[in-house]
Amino acid sequence: MKHHFRALDLFRLSLPDQQLHESLPHAKDIRRFSTLTSDELYHYFKSRENGLTDSEVHSRIKRYGLNIIADKQKKHLILIFLSKFKDPLTLMLLVLAAINVFYIEDFRSASVIGGMTLISVILSFTQEIRSGKAAEKLNAIVSSSVTVRRFKQSDDLFEIPLSMLVPGDIIHLGAGDIVPADIRILVSKDLFVNQSTLTGEALPVEKFPESHEQATDTLFDLANICYMGSNIESGTAIGIVLQTGKETYVGSIASSLQRTPDPTTFDIGIQKFTWMMMTFMLIMAPLVIVVNGLLKHNWAEAFLFGLSVAVGLAPEMLPMIVTVNLAKGALNLSRKKVIVKNLHAIQNFGAMDVLCTDKTGTLTQDTIILERHIDIAGNDNAHVIELAYLNSHYQTGLKNLLDTAVLKYAQYEHLPMSLYTSKIDEIPFDFIRKRMSVIVEKNDVSKAHLMITKGAVEEILPLCTAADHDGSIVGLDESMKKLAFQTVQRLNEDGFRVIAVASKEVSPVQTIYSSSDESALILNGFIAFLDPPKESAKGALEALALYGVTVKVLTGDNDIVTRKICHDVGLAVSGIYKGSQIDAMSDDALKLAVEEANLFVKLSPDNKARIVHALNQNGHTTGFLGDGINDAPALRMADVGLSVDTATDIAKESADMILLEKSLLVLQEGVVSGREVFGNIVKYIKMGASSNFGNMFSVLGASIFLPFLPMRPIQILTNNFLYDLSQAATPTDNVDPEFIAKPRKWDIDGLRRFMFVMGPVSSLFDYILFAVMLYVFNGWHNQSLFQTGWFVESLVSQIMIVHILRTDKIPFIQSMASAPVLIMTSLVMVLAIWLPYSLFSEALGLSALPQMYWPILFAMMLGYVVLAQAVKTWYNYQNKL
Repeated sequence: MKHHFRALDLFRLSLPDQQLHESLPHAKDIRRFSTLTSDELYHYFKSRENGLTDSEVHSRIKRYGLNIIADKQKKHLILIFLSKFKDPLTLMLLVLAAINVFYIEDFRSASVIGGMTLISVILSFTQEIRSGKAAEKLNAIVSSSVTVRRFKQSDDLFEIPLSMLVPGDIIHLGAGDIVPADIRILVSKDLFVNQSTLTGEALPVEKFPESHEQATDTLFDLANICYMGSNIESGTAIGIVLQTGKETYVGSIASSLQRTPDPTTFDIGIQKFTWMMMTFMLIMAPLVIVVNGLLKHNWAEAFLFGLSVAVGLAPEMLPMIVTVNLAKGALNLSRKKVIVKNLHAIQNFGAMDVLCTDKTGTLTQDTIILERHIDIAGNDNAHVIELAYLNSHYQTGLKNLLDTAVLKYAQYEHLPMSLYTSKIDEIPFDFIRKRMSVIVEKNDVSKAHLMITKGAVEEILPLCTAADHDGSIVGLDESMKKLAFQTVQRLNEDGFRVIAVASKEVSPVQTIYSSSDESALILNGFIAFLDPPKESAKGALEALALYGVTVKVLTGDNDIVTRKICHDVGLAVSGIYKGSQIDAMSDDALKLAVEEANLFVKLSPDNKARIVHALNQNGHTTGFLGDGINDAPALRMADVGLSVDTATDIAKESADMILLEKSLLVLQEGVVSGREVFGNIVKYIKMGASSNFGNMFSVLGASIFLPFLPMRPIQILTNNFLYDLSQAATPTDNVDPEFIAKPRKWDIDGLRRFMFVMGPVSSLFDYILFAVMLYVFNGWHNQSLFQTGWFVESLVSQIMIVHILRTDKIPFIQSMASAPVLIMTSLVMVLAIWLPYSLFSEALGLSALPQMYWPILFAMMLGYVVLAQAVKTWYNYQNKL
């Protein structure tokens, strides 16, 4: 059985050897390992400099398991599929479909209900299968083999499968290797590690073996710890394996991806509505059966009538309406460069009131450009960029992002060709000196040589004895150094990455140079780089704010750079927290912090997921935009996870939607589409709930005083089917701009109140019709005529309610339905009027209505529309208060 790692207790170093391995550290406690010496680590892991023995390796594999972060074992597809039928709405619809087949013998309704239910189940099944792929893809980010030192007779290095690595192994890494586990560096040389898959930051970071206590904001800042999935950009290292498999940092992410995510606001809303309708149905249907059975003494007929009432109450078209709405929304989003992977996330997109995003690529252009070339006083200086260009142009080593930015700037600005056009020598960059130099020859009779050096400010300044100030070469005394440092500090505070440029003339006789020649330099000035803000970001932020979406920036970068970018794009910083502060917060404290602050820096993956979870707990519908492995937990935690097509596979698998363009403008357009989808779904629910509620009150009342059934079961089912048919075009309907203007969430209590207010309005006119049919047309003695009159009035009034409830405005005057809705409702209304005179009338139990019925019906419908509109307006006004 696998042994699960627990928090490291440093006091265990004093325990007997056999007790040292009672537990191993969890990822969050890995910080403590960075403070231990090599001997303490060897002692803790019962390891040694020349590695583990074969017997120790086999023992640890049995104890800790293989170094695999995603289990191969999967739940059988059939079991996953069958589990989808446990949903309350699915079960209810399946029961109703069975009732239609075996009791009512209405195969048409049964096939519609069953078909819509099956579509819903298949969609849910597909989503679960897709979610499991995210964890599996994490296995692909690490190499298949690793170089390890094992204690054998030859005491040599061995190439072993990655899965066979165990805690305590001593591994060797070189440039190009992917780190195969979480390790502590014991020995290193010029080691630079790219952690972009974990942190999202493109620039590599230097790592050292030092074990002194380090003040860092995140685990990724620990200078002697490397994490599984990062890769060695340059240098070499020897390290000891701390954690393997699921207990690595990446493994913990995989575990979070495999857990079932919390239900989204869309899921919760649908579930609450389903339970509300089921409760109402379970009360009304038995009540109707009992009342009719006791009063009419025909229990078989009463039972059949009650089942028909239950079917009429059920929102059997809800799966279809939801699916078609979401599919239409997905199609619209695809035209706006958004690919939808999880259809249910579209509604969450519209309900989103908080968007969490990184700055890179959304607020910024995700590219390094050269912004400034200045002297030590901060004045623009063309000579500085000329020197920087020569240095970058003539170096033969691997050009980094900063060199590329210099060359692009020179090409874009069409800088004149320097007189120095021949390269004499080069002193390559190394990670100890943190600088590089080229020596160039002047293309004139003097053949003068010039050494140009550029690199980290703190490395260049000590090598300089003079400075270029206002066009004159002056001694680099304390006042000049202070001036230079002030200039650099101002640039750093504005978010710039600063590189110093220095030069000196050297003897034309010398042709071979070394780092010892990098002395007595003249400090010419500085070049400053920035990932500039996107021009579209400010407008997009304003648009999102207009639509009620608050943007919060979650980044692994530092606060200085992020503040500057936020300022440039017009995002006012209301508060700022670092990852180290988030780590120290309780969940309750974090819930308060996420409300007051909109800038979170130096974050770990766990920090991001906790922030999103806290926002969800506070009642927000949260979106998260991320593109790295480090973003995967937060993507899964968010109500709507957003990634980009250039993101890592894990991020894309974890996301609900993929943006083909990493832009806030695309998000703003997506929010509008999401709200349109949600608006049309809510329309169906409001129409169906209020109309059915009113009808059932009418059924119950009529059952009490009528000597016959108020409507035959076949008539109820036909009426229900035609009404649902009239709403089939709802996904195409127009949505009022006022509805789109702010985030909308499921409000089941509000829906229940709306149903209780609007339902009785339709019942009132039903009872008026009852009186007309009984006392004007002598319906007491003509059961078929009474049932036909109510069948037509019920269907016509329900179709009118479609137009009344589809908008908060005055229908047809202030808000017009879409053409498909107008056509479909008109056709169903005509069909309702035609059926009593058609060939189907006898089968449906309908009879021809007298001519006087129609003007009475017209007058009633006119009054119904006026009253329903007035009640709706009053309700909306009270609701706003």
